[in-house]
Amino acid sequence: MSGNYLSVRPDWLALGEEEALEPTLPIIDAHHHFYDRPGWTYLDADYLADAGTGHAIEATVYMQALTRYRDTGSEHLKPVGETEYVVSATNARTGGRQLAQGIVGYADLRRGAAVQAVLEAHEVAGQGRFRGIRHLVTWDADSSLSNPLTAAPRGLLADPAYRAGLAALAVRGLSYDAWLLWPQLPELIDVADAFPDLPIIVNHCGGVVRIGAYAGRDDEIFQSWQGHMRALAKRPNVFVKLGGLGMRINGFGFEKAALPPTSRQLADAWRPWMASCIDAFGPMRCMFESNFPVDKGSYSFTNGWNAFKRLTQGFSDSERRSLFHDTARRVYRLG
Repeated sequence: MSGNYLSVRPDWLALGEEEALEPTLPIIDAHHHFYDRPGWTYLDADYLADAGTGHAIEATVYMQALTRYRDTGSEHLKPVGETEYVVSATNARTGGRQLAQGIVGYADLRRGAAVQAVLEAHEVAGQGRFRGIRHLVTWDADSSLSNPLTAAPRGLLADPAYRAGLAALAVRGLSYDAWLLWPQLPELIDVADAFPDLPIIVNHCGGVVRIGAYAGRDDEIFQSWQGHMRALAKRPNVFVKLGGLGMRINGFGFEKAALPPTSRQLADAWRPWMASCIDAFGPMRCMFESNFPVDKGSYSFTNGWNAFKRLTQGFSDSERRSLFHDTARRVYRLG
């Protein structure tokens, strides 16, 4: 397991498991994975076990995770195996939940216009559910923040070949999921300006990093991050996912306590970051995500969604519908 990911400890999580609040509130989980890696397996049955703990998860968006690639054939087409696997594993509505109603896959966008063949193969494999691409661009001078499986070269968003790949997404009416670290947000602003017709979905509150070279600088980091996110929000083709703050790089340290965090503790810790996103983008451009199983190292599925519900208790019904359900449905074009 990469050092970016915290170990999942079921016995520890069980010490603080809550009952689901507002169990009838409809939810689309805008971001989860299946993992099939050495030492870590989390597939459809595992997600259903988490999603079946009380919240009304009606549908989900599956996010690429290097899972079940093809092991034969052309190298650039091997990631299509992930889309094939996800469709096969989730074709039936299970327990009333439409798993992976939207699928975001991987393609090497540095192939430029040639990536069209890969996108077409994903669309065929997706059987009407394929929605876009995530090609990670996370980079920092502090190499301790890098995930060895997904490390990207510096400045990838400005690479002409990569941008030609982004143009191919726009031509096909697909979206682009952006996972990067907050100091890279100005690079994404430039991309949003260059491709105004490309829907861009920023993952995990814009890449909050508060460890390594960024440790002990919370106020400075928050102000800089907030300024970048406010600037990004001025681009109407950009949306943001609220979640993904249970990773090592976020620096909240939930995993260090004797007991797992309660939903109130999570809500209090996340409020400045998520409230800033909602203030900047508005509820119609924000959507909640579980980021499971990655965030499961810090808190349970139930407590995480309870925290989102606590965070939005002062919002109107229509605003909550957008945040929990309608934004994801609209942006990912879910039926």
